Amino acid sequence: MSAVPVIAAVDGSEDSLRALDWALEAARRRVAPLRVVHVRQYAAWGQADILVAGPPDDSGDPVLDEVRDRLAALPDLPTVEYVAVEGVPGAVLPELGADAQLLVLGSRGRGGFASLLLGSNSVAAARDTPCPVVVVPRPGREVHAEPPAEPGPRVVVGLHVDSPDDGVLGFAFAEASLLGARLQVVAAYPWPVQTWSAPGQLVPPPIDQVAVESETRVLAEGFLDPLRAQYPGVDAAAEALPGDAAGHLVALSAGADLVVVGRHRRRLLAPTRMLGSVTQAVLLHAASPVAVVPSAPVEE
Repeated sequence: MSAVPVIAAVDGSEDSLRALDWALEAARRRVAPLRVVHVRQYAAWGQADILVAGPPDDSGDPVLDEVRDRLAALPDLPTVEYVAVEGVPGAVLPELGADAQLLVLGSRGRGGFASLLLGSNSVAAARDTPCPVVVVPRPGREVHAEPPAEPGPRVVVGLHVDSPDDGVLGFAFAEASLLGARLQVVAAYPWPVQTWSAPGQLVPPPIDQVAVESETRVLAEGFLDPLRAQYPGVDAAAEALPGDAAGHLVALSAGADLVVVGRHRRRLLAPTRMLGSVTQAVLLHAASPVAVVPSAPVEE
């Protein structure tokens, strides 16, 4: 049994209870403890990022009491601890994630504007938490789906062949192995390719899309081979698809168990943590839970 917990962030909303259910199953798959955390937003002004945690069996928190009642009737529970902290969730949750395998939360909580597709706390957690973050969406999101996929559990992951991330791919393979799922690897390439020439210069020859697609697929397969050897039970297939990576990942989220994306890597001109445009679009629109995985450290 792993002593490193899976954290479920709850606030009493239906969104957070769906995230709790997802986190419970994730803890069971990992044979890991489940830590249920409620961030109470009534800390003193100016001290919103201070954690004031009670003991694991702290009582008197109505949100945690509701969760206790919800879980009490369930069989085969992992070890569960309950923690109440005070502060701003967007600041507190990333700190708690430093001691977790996963942080799981709903796409929206009780606060904010009901019309928003994604709450600010979910954005902050996905951007700043040291461990992978799973955001569970509200049911009923409609997406323009790709052609129907084969039946059975399925994990989808995006792969940028120009700068692959071993941490993201490794997480996707591990999740597919735990779920007994097929792994659908999406390697998108830009198309159509626009070429420009100055007046009087020769127009470059047209680019062969078949060649670009073939090269993208070959590169993707090369990145997958080491992980296939590490996870021989995972059926992983790479697909080279033209156009917008976010659009393909959102479309393939229909019926998927999980979509895995990477957090934007820090760049020289953008040293702070941030979410890339593909990750943001997938978080906003995917019909399945989305795992945002921190990038693997770049070797100097």
